[in-house]
Parts: sequence; C-alpha cells; structure tokens
Amino acid sequence: MKELLNLGKNLKELRKSFGYTQKEVATQLGITYQSYQAYELGLTVPTLENFIKLAKLFEVSYEELLE
Repeated sequence: MKELLNLGKNLKELRKSFGYTQKEVATQLGITYQSYQAYELGLTVPTLENFIKLAKLFEVSYEELLE
C-alpha cells in the first residue's frame, strides 16, 4: 500500500521533469484534468490501461512509477 502513496508524488515529479502540465498529461490519457489531478493527489489510482500509458509517456517501468 505504501507504493500507492508514492505514485502521486512520482507522477508529479515525472510530469514536471518532462515539462508537461496536468492538462497535457490528462489529454494524453484521454481523461479529464480533474481525474489526472486526483492521481497526483492520491485520491484515486489510475486504471490499468492508464497506468500502462503513464509508464510509456514518462518512459519508466511500472515499478518505477510505484517506487
């Protein structure tokens, strides 16, 4: 469960390192800005499909998203 707590923090750091806004990432995933924002805030977790898309978008392994 600790890994899920790190997911939001990791997503935010990766997004910023790539220079993306939350809206840009949400568009890439095909979701609303608010849905993506909830991922970063740790309020919800991505679907498996979006988890895979995030790993590809940020060029990291699935494990790295959770570290």
